[in-house]
Amino acid sequence: MPHADASLVPGSIKTKSEFWIHVYDQLEILVGGQRHWVSNLSNAASLIYSSLQAFPSNFGDGERSVNWCGFYLISSLFPQPQFTDASKDPKSLTHASTNMLLGPFSGKPACQWIEVSPRPRGVCGDAFVKRSTVLVPDVLTYPGHIACDGDTKSEIVCPLILRKGGEDIVLGVLDLDCLAIGGFDEDDQVGLERIAALIIRSCDW
Repeated sequence: MPHADASLVPGSIKTKSEFWIHVYDQLEILVGGQRHWVSNLSNAASLIYSSLQAFPSNFGDGERSVNWCGFYLISSLFPQPQFTDASKDPKSLTHASTNMLLGPFSGKPACQWIEVSPRPRGVCGDAFVKRSTVLVPDVLTYPGHIACDGDTKSEIVCPLILRKGGEDIVLGVLDLDCLAIGGFDEDDQVGLERIAALIIRSCDW
């Protein structure tokens, strides 16, 4: 099967629960044999975004569409420059330990970093610090919401948590935005948390 066909959603899938099981199964195939997080997160963002566009009964590409899907990750995961000198600009926050950096995504251009310490910013920062999924039915009512896209009406953010040696390490977040108020619900949360766990297991960090 061509890789692009992984984002096709069979017409027999009607419910969100069925949809997320299907996306999980497709992602499990895509990440098989690959352990690098850049490659796997890139395919994950594209698969989720494209599959949601192909699921018109709940999302599709109209007024209920998901307009952004992607990842923010702790800066220590990103490599230092190998062939050029690191920027000496004091304003550069590329590797600041207090930020998550923009990772693989699908959608319009987004914020390049999100502060998580000493004061977390936005839904992504809160999900990172709380180590739990944050589901926001209406972003305009959420204190400190970061408006990367003014068209976004609702949002869901799942933390990426690596459990190692009895310790939980938050590596970043999976973030989805929707054009509709109340675009996400508990079925989406369950499905996305399963996908987040699959991503963690499938990559070398």
